Amino acid sequence: MTHYMELLQANQPWNLIFFMAIPVILAETLAISEFFILLNKRTDGPLRLANRIAGLIAGPYFAIVFLYLLITAVIPLTTTGQWRGGFDVIAVGFYLFGVVPYVLISLMEFNVVGKNLPLDRKLRLHAIFVSIFLVVAHIAMIFGMLDPALISSVATSGMAM
Repeated sequence: MTHYMELLQANQPWNLIFFMAIPVILAETLAISEFFILLNKRTDGPLRLANRIAGLIAGPYFAIVFLYLLITAVIPLTTTGQWRGGFDVIAVGFYLFGVVPYVLISLMEFNVVGKNLPLDRKLRLHAIFVSIFLVVAHIAMIFGMLDPALISSVATSGMAM
């Protein structure tokens, strides 16, 4: 089992809530509200408010998750050589990379990034960051569910059957 899956299965249900449910709920709130905002060209109202709140929370929340996992998992696993192969590194790495689009979304909501852009470009950029987060999160999930031995057996035998 990858460290990604082990993290989600340990300390049930809390790790699943903190490391999977909250980031995914924020991403899906952003994605769904983003579609309606872009399609209806509505930049006000309750949907935009929900989008804005999710955007303000996502970056700081995931930055805390990133720092916590970097200190408690990535650095110790790296210094002690306990990674379980390439799938393990890809799963954890892509999961942690989610901090980049999430922080950029929050910085847009705090008006630090893109403050001089026209509204249509800001909305497009916001949607791109949401999409990037969803892609990297899904890559992390896919590789996290793989058996790390799959890649090891390829490396040791030369060919997998």
